[in-house]
Amino acid sequence: MKVMCGVLGWFAAAIFISRAVEPPAPLPPVPSARQLEWHRLEVYGFVHFTINTFTDKEWGYGDEHPSQFAPTDFDADDIVTALRDGGLKGLILTCKHHDGFCLWPSRYTEHSVRHSPWRNGQGDVVREICEACRRHGLKFGVYLSPWDRNHPEYGRPAYVTYFRQQLRELLTQYGPIFEVWFDGANGGEGYYGGARERRTIDRRTYYGWDETWQLVRDLQPDAVIFSDAGPDVRWVGNERGIAGDPCWATLNREDFCPGEADRRRLQHGDRPGRHWVPAECDVSIRPGWFYHSAEDTRVRPATNLVELYFQSVGRGASLLLNVPPDRRGRIHPTDRAVLREFRQLLDEIFATNLAATAQCTASNVRGNCAEFGTARLADGDRATYWAADDIVRAAEVELRWSTPVEWGVLDLREPIQLGQRCDRWVVEVEQSGEWRTVAQGQSIGSRHLWRAPKPVRCSAVRIRIASDVVCPALSEVGVYPWPKYLRTGPP
Repeated sequence: MKVMCGVLGWFAAAIFISRAVEPPAPLPPVPSARQLEWHRLEVYGFVHFTINTFTDKEWGYGDEHPSQFAPTDFDADDIVTALRDGGLKGLILTCKHHDGFCLWPSRYTEHSVRHSPWRNGQGDVVREICEACRRHGLKFGVYLSPWDRNHPEYGRPAYVTYFRQQLRELLTQYGPIFEVWFDGANGGEGYYGGARERRTIDRRTYYGWDETWQLVRDLQPDAVIFSDAGPDVRWVGNERGIAGDPCWATLNREDFCPGEADRRRLQHGDRPGRHWVPAECDVSIRPGWFYHSAEDTRVRPATNLVELYFQSVGRGASLLLNVPPDRRGRIHPTDRAVLREFRQLLDEIFATNLAATAQCTASNVRGNCAEFGTARLADGDRATYWAADDIVRAAEVELRWSTPVEWGVLDLREPIQLGQRCDRWVVEVEQSGEWRTVAQGQSIGSRHLWRAPKPVRCSAVRIRIASDVVCPALSEVGVYPWPKYLRTGPP
């Protein structure tokens, strides 16, 4: 009988322990598998290249002749390796901009590379770029402008059929696509097959977005879809490469449609929000989106790109950096050099995680279980995490060093597979035996970077995390030295 009671007692204890260390329940909404993969990229490239490159325009009218597209030394490997050397993880190509000119030999229009002198009309920019991406380890994405200032049927039902036919070509002929990009420029003055008139549309109904998005889901189920309304990734509300602070990954996307959006809400997101639709921050390395020789001396310096990184990736969004090829069909040497320096600066900033050498403790560990302990915070694995018990709404993590350290960058990540849980965070440092607050904020999400205005020297860092409705959790904590390039002056 005593043996039986002992067995039952052990069994009951095992059940209790098992239940105590179950993972936290996710807080909806949560990212899909495709969105989780997208979050891992953080920085990728936009490549604006079309007939505008040769007419010196930003928006073509649609009456340009295909013969004007004439790169003299096009090299897809040169373009892709320039982005790769800058640390960019993918590339989105403007396969068709508003002028309607197609960088692939679409069977549905004559307004394409098939009627240009480049490659004697046998070329396909989309194919050469996507194959170069495969060779050099970058993901490939496509931009297809909903607006077409060349097509005679734009504004009528027949154009929507044409638009989807072209979308199907791009999604079935070029292998895996990681992102499909739809912008909000819809309707206005155009050539329209010689009509030369203004055409307007109802942006909410004309394209039949639900059906168009479903076509992407059917043909490229792993691709995220970008527009003002998502459904997977949203525009950040500006073209300066800067996210709001806070920038929540959640949004009530039924309030939006491509080309019709509240820019402030896009910049900050909605909290609470019913859908996981994180922000993407698009910006060009030059003043324009297409190459113009007059802008060769106006390329952003690498230090400015680092600032944009902190204000985009560092606020839970992604950075989509446009790097336009020149009229040769290559990346200009200045742009290439800036990209390489950008990567070098980021590598220097994040080379040494001081958190890995600290003694790390927490005010609460879920079930007192190592699986959810503080050792997970500096293991370099986004999938693992420290978490508190379900009844806890506020907890703190403390990093302590045996001797004072000097640092300047704090890097926080949530396990977003469990949703965006943190509502408030505070960072304190211990100096001369006293704690003082140095930073505080709201959203963390995929990543939040905080940079001190000057180097901080302390013996301990304390991070307070609070949630209104669920237990807090963190997947990674990074503490890095103050950026060296800032020691010589501001960017």
